[in-house]
Amino acid sequence: MLLLELGHRARAAGSSAELNFLLVNDSRLLTPYRQSCLWLHQGGIMALSGVIEPDANTPYAQWLGRLCKFLHAQEQTSVRAIEPSELPPELAKPWGEWLAANAIWVPLQEDTEQGLSHGGLLLSGPQAFDAQRFPLLAEWGRIWLHAHEAISARRPRFWWKPPASPAVSKKWWHRKSVLALAAIALASALPVHLTVLAPGELVAAQPVVLRAPLDGVIDKVHVQPNQMVRKGQPLFGLDEAQIGSRLEVAQQALLTAEAEYRQSAQLALGDARSKSQLAALVGRIGEKRAELEYLADQRSRSRVLAPEDGMVLFDSPTEWIGKPVQTGERVMRIARPEEVEIEAWVPIGDAIPLAADAPVQLYLAANPMSNLEGKLRYMAYDASARPDGSYAYRMRAAMAPGQQARIGLKGTAKLQGSWVPLAYWILRKPLAVVRQFIAW
Repeated sequence: MLLLELGHRARAAGSSAELNFLLVNDSRLLTPYRQSCLWLHQGGIMALSGVIEPDANTPYAQWLGRLCKFLHAQEQTSVRAIEPSELPPELAKPWGEWLAANAIWVPLQEDTEQGLSHGGLLLSGPQAFDAQRFPLLAEWGRIWLHAHEAISARRPRFWWKPPASPAVSKKWWHRKSVLALAAIALASALPVHLTVLAPGELVAAQPVVLRAPLDGVIDKVHVQPNQMVRKGQPLFGLDEAQIGSRLEVAQQALLTAEAEYRQSAQLALGDARSKSQLAALVGRIGEKRAELEYLADQRSRSRVLAPEDGMVLFDSPTEWIGKPVQTGERVMRIARPEEVEIEAWVPIGDAIPLAADAPVQLYLAANPMSNLEGKLRYMAYDASARPDGSYAYRMRAAMAPGQQARIGLKGTAKLQGSWVPLAYWILRKPLAVVRQFIAW
C-alpha cells in the first residue's frame, strides 16, 4: 500500500523539482533513513533530503557527487549496501564526517532486461537497512524514473481565455488588468520607513586611550587582554636600560658639581678668585639637578599605570613585548564594560537623511535571533577610509540601558529614517544607479 501511495504521488507531481523532493524525502515510507541524495548521470546531485535547493559548491555536495559517480560506475543493477571498505581511500576517509554508519545505493534503472541506468538514490542512516525492503526500493526507483521521464518529455501548453462579452468589456474598471494595476498603485503608496543596512559592532562609549609616553621598546606587559584593572595598577613598561644609565651618569655629575662647590666655598674664605666662581658652580648644580629630575620623570613615565578602573583592551601581550613604539602610538584602551555603544559604517550610497535620536538596531552575528536597540547620537559629515579601501560615514548610537552586550561583537546595523512611499523604498537604489549612468 505504501508503494502504491508513492506511485500515486509521483504521477500527481507537476514538476521535476517536486518529483525530486518526493524521492529524497518521502521514501521514508518504505524504509527509515536520516540522509538521502538523488544523483543523476545528466546533472549530478539534483536533490538532498531536508534541503530545498542543494548547493553544488559545498564540500559535502562535492564529496557526495564523487561518491555517487563511483557507485554509478560499478554498474550494479540491484539495491545493495555500501561499506566504507569498498571505497577508494579519498572517498572512505571523509565517510564518518558526512554520512551515518550504514548506507545503501538504489540504482535508477529502466524497467527492461538491459535497461540504462540514469543514476541512483543514496540512503544513509544509523541503523542497518532491512534487506527485505530492497525489492520495494528497487520498484519505487523504477516508478520514479518512469514519472521523471514523463515530466521531462512534456511540452509547454498555452491556454487562451475566450474574449469577454461585450457587456463586460464596456465596464473597463471590471477588468482584471485594471484591478491589478490599481492594487499595485495602492500598494506602492503605502508609507514605510526608509531603512538602510550597514556593518556594525559594539564599541566602548568613552574609552581611555593609553599611548606610548616616549620613544622606546616595550619591555613588560603586566596585564592580559580583557582583564579588569584598578586605578594605579601597572599596565606595561618600556625598556629602562638607556634611561637608567643616563640617570646614573646624571647622579654622579650632580655629586661632582656639589663636591666642587663645597671645595670652592672653603677656598673662598681666603681666596677672592674662588669666591667669584661660586655663582657659576651654583648654576651648574641647578643644571645637573634639573637634568636628574627630568631623567627620573622619564623613568617614571616609562611605567604606565591605569588612570581609572575598567577593562583593558589590546592584542596579545606577545605581540607587544620587544616592539619599538613612538611617542603617541596607541597601545591599549581602558573601557567600562557597562558603557557600550553601537558603531556602524554607512556606505556612501546609503547615506539617507537621519533625524536626531533615530532608531538603530544591531543584529549580532553571534546571536541572530535577537537585536540590540539604540538611538542615533551622531553621524559624521565626512566619509572616512576603511581598511578594505572603501569610504563610509561613521555612525554612533547610544544603547538603551539594561541590554546585555559585549564590546567587540559584530553584526549588521539597521538605521531607520523617515516615512516614504513603498515605491520609493523599492526603487531608490535603481533610480540612483540610472541617474548616475545617464547623468540626468
